[in-house]
Amino acid sequence: MTSILGVPVDAAYHLVSGFSSFLTPVLGGAAVVAAIVLFTVAARLILMPLSLRGLRGQAAAARLAPQLQDLRKRYAKQPERLQREMTALYKREGTSMFAGLTPLLLQWPLLSVMYVLFRSTQIGGKLNTLLTHDLFGVPLGSHWLAGAGAVSLHGLVFLGVFALLAGLCWLSVRLGRLMMAQPAGADAPGGALIRVLPYLTVVIAAFVPLAAGVYLLTSTGWALAERSFFWRTGRISGAAPTPAKPAVAARN
Repeated sequence: MTSILGVPVDAAYHLVSGFSSFLTPVLGGAAVVAAIVLFTVAARLILMPLSLRGLRGQAAAARLAPQLQDLRKRYAKQPERLQREMTALYKREGTSMFAGLTPLLLQWPLLSVMYVLFRSTQIGGKLNTLLTHDLFGVPLGSHWLAGAGAVSLHGLVFLGVFALLAGLCWLSVRLGRLMMAQPAGADAPGGALIRVLPYLTVVIAAFVPLAAGVYLLTSTGWALAERSFFWRTGRISGAAPTPAKPAVAARN
């Protein structure tokens, strides 16, 4: 375990173990998986203000995209002038080109902690008892590529996680289109990258322990629900308003 992650991994171990002990009388063998879900939700709740700030940054970036594209065309041969004009535009709008990266940046430290937690045989000099638990018979510390194949129980559990993650990613991309009121045939600058990038989560899940895959599944689902809630309650400025519900005709 690296010294940088030593303290957060130690804290995560005690939190997940504590949640597991509390849930074991009710959930039995599934307590550790439920504890990982609970740990993830607790972390996302604490980080919710930063997530909201990042989502507002993403909405601002989408709103400014046409103006930025126009500046790039106008000053294509004047890179220094282009940089000044873009900086001035971001400043006028009270945002920056990196504002929308917050949700992604928040994901990596937590994922790294979960990865190290279920890759370490010892935590704080003691045996890591979390590694003795499983999900449907597949150890939480195991990897997809280390299994007996896609048709084995090991492979099917991982494929189930991948399928659920892919579904959540598809819903996230669809929600993004609704938030920006983007027609099905239209595409904003960088739209292809925006559509593909969420699916990187599925690729990551293929190379991390099963426990980290459970974390990614929970975190992605939470992020989708969180984003939808902020949008529908009007907390994300710059996004398209929630479509109004059709009026019910008055009865005669």
